[in-house]
Amino acid sequence: MINLHDICYLRLGCRDLDEMVRFATGILGLELRERTATHAYLRGDSSAFNLCYIQGDASYDASAFELRHLAELKTAESELATQGIEVNWGTPAECEERRVEAFVAFTDPNDNRIELVYRPHQTGVRYFPARDAGITEFGHFGLHSRNIERDLLFWTSVLSARVSDRIGDGALLRIDEVHHKIALFPSDKIGVQHVNFQVASIDDVMRSWYFLQERGVPIAFGPGRHPTSTAMFIYFLGPDGRVYEYSSGVKRITDEASYTPRQFEMKPSSFCMWGAKPNVEEFSE
Repeated sequence: MINLHDICYLRLGCRDLDEMVRFATGILGLELRERTATHAYLRGDSSAFNLCYIQGDASYDASAFELRHLAELKTAESELATQGIEVNWGTPAECEERRVEAFVAFTDPNDNRIELVYRPHQTGVRYFPARDAGITEFGHFGLHSRNIERDLLFWTSVLSARVSDRIGDGALLRIDEVHHKIALFPSDKIGVQHVNFQVASIDDVMRSWYFLQERGVPIAFGPGRHPTSTAMFIYFLGPDGRVYEYSSGVKRITDEASYTPRQFEMKPSSFCMWGAKPNVEEFSE
């Protein structure tokens, strides 16, 4: 099994890099750490970056996970080969572009692009937001799945994710104590389904709710509270059509031996215990 240490970053294609930088800084509240003609590196913590927007193919995206040891990349290559999955090693230039010391790339059974990285770069400079959204860290992301049971088997038997809870056929997966770092949702698409940043408190969630409304940003869901993870949340749309989320208060699962995943029904009340109705395609009955 390939042991995932943590989520690392997302690389997201876009048609208008200037527009996405304006959104990510002025609306989402990230820090623009570095900008080239084609790439914009943004963060909400001490990492070199959490999101990298890339001018060009708007359908392109890739998600990355950190492995603890360099030897694990070679082991991962062998394990993925047994699944018939081709692995490509990053060149020095590609490593520099990702701000890591080494990485391997592959596509999962749903054709989602995945990168496993060794020694992702951190900075000695604290995160300084473009606006005070209260962001504390890159929280989690959702992935589309065209065959949920196939993909769930891959993520929990080849990769080290564990099921925390399920909503209908969807699955919330943890790779550490946090209730979920990855979410798989049944869909006819591939790629990243939504992007989450954790914020410090419910006050930050509510401040952003008013802030987003005042600026005409479409609200997709919330404010609300997830009965699965206990997190309070708000979902909204970016100009790239992606769903973004702030949340606070996510549950931690500290006793692996005694925890049993729960099966929630596929109803709005399984996504929000307060009564908010999701306007997110993958959350609908």
